[in-house]
Parts: sequence; C-alpha cells; structure tokens
Amino acid sequence: MRFVLASQALVGAVAVSAVALPRSIEKRLRFINLAQFGRFPTITPEQAHSEAEPLKGIFADGPEFTGLISALTNSNSKTPVATDEKATTATDAAADGTCDRNNPAVRFEWRNYSANDKKAFVNGIKCLMDKPSSGNFQGAQSRYEDLVSVHQQLAPEIHQRAVFLPWHRYYVYVFESLMREECGFDRAFPWWDETIDSGKFAQSDIFTDEHFGPLPAKTSDGQGTCIDSGTFGGLQLNIGPGSGFTQHCLARAVDESLTGTVSSQFVQDCNSRTSYDDMRGCQELGPHAYGHNGVGAVMAEVQASPGDPVFFLHHLFIDHSFRIWQNADAARTTTINGCADGANPCAPATMDTVLHSNGLRPDTTIGNVMNTLGGFLCYRYDY
Repeated sequence: MRFVLASQALVGAVAVSAVALPRSIEKRLRFINLAQFGRFPTITPEQAHSEAEPLKGIFADGPEFTGLISALTNSNSKTPVATDEKATTATDAAADGTCDRNNPAVRFEWRNYSANDKKAFVNGIKCLMDKPSSGNFQGAQSRYEDLVSVHQQLAPEIHQRAVFLPWHRYYVYVFESLMREECGFDRAFPWWDETIDSGKFAQSDIFTDEHFGPLPAKTSDGQGTCIDSGTFGGLQLNIGPGSGFTQHCLARAVDESLTGTVSSQFVQDCNSRTSYDDMRGCQELGPHAYGHNGVGAVMAEVQASPGDPVFFLHHLFIDHSFRIWQNADAARTTTINGCADGANPCAPATMDTVLHSNGLRPDTTIGNVMNTLGGFLCYRYDY
C-alpha cells in the first residue's frame, strides 16, 4: 500500500507573543509560535475509504475476547464501570510472565472511569513530573521527561515502519510500570475513545482544570496557547521541539476540523485491511496523526509529543484500535509483516525484533507484546 505524504519542518526558534486581545485576557494568556512544532504526516479519510477492504470478523473487545467461556452467554451486558478498588495490573503479569485470561487488567474508557480514578491517574502523572530525572536521558529534568527523552531519541526508528504499533504498545507499558512502581498508582488504566468526541475534543472533561487542563483553539494568527491552569498548568518542557532541548511551555492549539476526522468510519476503514502493515500505515497516518495534529502544538510535534501528557490517552486509543483489529483474527497476534528499519532493502520485522527504551525498562520483543493476554502483557479493553 502506498501513501502520498506531506511533511513539514519540526524544529524552529521559540517565539512567544500576544495577539490583539483585551488587556484583562492578555494578562492571563501566553502564546507560542506553532511553526516550531511541525505536524505529523497524514493521508486523507477519502484515501483510506477508497482502499478499504470488506470487513471480516468482529472488531470489538470485552470478556468474550479473553477465552472466558462464561462471558459468551453474557456478551450483550452493559459495559462495566471502573470502581475505586485496587486493580489487577498488566505489569503484574510482566513481572511473573503469566496471564490469567479469566482475570486480565481491564482498561476503561474515560467515561466509564470513576471520578476518583481520573484524579488518581492525573496525580500519578504529576508524581512522575515531580520526581528528579535519573540523569541517564539527555535533556530530561524529571522522571517523566526520562520517558519523553526516550521517544525523542528513538522517533526515527519507531515511526512509519512496522514496529510503530508494537513499540508504542510497549512504550505505554513502560509508562504504566513507572506509574505503578515509582508513584504507587494502583488503579485500572483508562483509555479515550476519541471517536465519541470527534470534532469536539475541547468539550471532553479530559480537558478541564480538574484533569489535563484546557484545550484552547489555535488563534486566528496561527499561535498556540500555553496551558496555565489545571494539574499541568505552568508546566515547562525541556525536551524538544524536535531533536532540540529548548525550554518551552506546554501548549495546545486545537483544530476541530482535524479532530473531526478521527471518526469510527476512519478507524473501521483502516482496520478493514487484512495485511498488518497496510493497517498499520493507515492507522499511523490516519486517526493517529489527526489526533496529534488536532490537539496541536506540543502534541503535533513528532519527536517530543509525549511532553503533553494527553499523549498517553491518545496512544491508548490507538492501541485499542490495534487490539480490536487483532481480535477479528487470532492469527494477528502471532504474525507481522513490514519493514523493521529504513534501509533499502529493509530488514523485515519479525516476532523476534527487539523493542527497547534506551534502558529505561528491560528490552522485549515484538512477539512478547503482540498478544495483550500472552503473559508479558495481561489486559483487555472494556469494549
């Protein structure tokens, strides 16, 4: 499958200025030039739809996709809602190499996640931001930025090639393990069904001061807004833009015309592909890219986008799409195709291809993460 791509420069000088606003607002808002962040390359929804294949299999998740036979008789039950109790965790399985398929960790869609858990989740991220860096990752000034630095340094190896989905699944696992092991987070993990908020991301309660802070629109003269309120208000980032290390604010600049393309139809068109690498390319340049670019500013920057903590909710959405594609055919957890590198000819990706995080957590292989119930991982989604 071939895509026509358009890419832009990722790095530029920081420029902060105010647009013509009333003085009372000007005092409260800070703006930042978006040119330095660039954008993720994309394909159009029309292209994805024109190349869609006939749907084969059921694209969903739930207990009926874990091998739990008793769940098959209750597959029409309502989506469960997370409680505040301590959760079974995917990292527990990785520690002992087992997975009880009858009792995996469940990742709950944000609307099914309890208010108490939502607060615990954002506080867990803030905990990582408040911890000092290990000193092993270039530019990092906090434990959270150790994680951001890994993505920045590996970005050329993990995008637009077959490892994209397995590596980011592993990266979310690394994030989860840090949350649990270093900040005591003991709840279920959330995910965000962006298709429900298509075209109206800013209206989600994810983007409130109680959770991830506001999602302001791109200004009329093309600037982003520094986030100065909420849990992450006033956050200064030291990784990026691009491959640089220029201190800049956590900024956003939503474009709802872009978030509006993150639709269930787009996800379905990509997941209709029976070839892994065709599906991967469509998801990466489709819903994945539009979600990043739609939130804008830091999130639209390929290398250092994890600087915005909403990155992880976004990639939990992408991983959900990956898992439901796998659920449609069990063979999709044991095979992969596509290039593992950018050489010509390239080295093919295999189940033995190594995934690493520059020493932040132990290396693993694609084979270990392809099945989320395989032992290294042990989770499913609530639907």
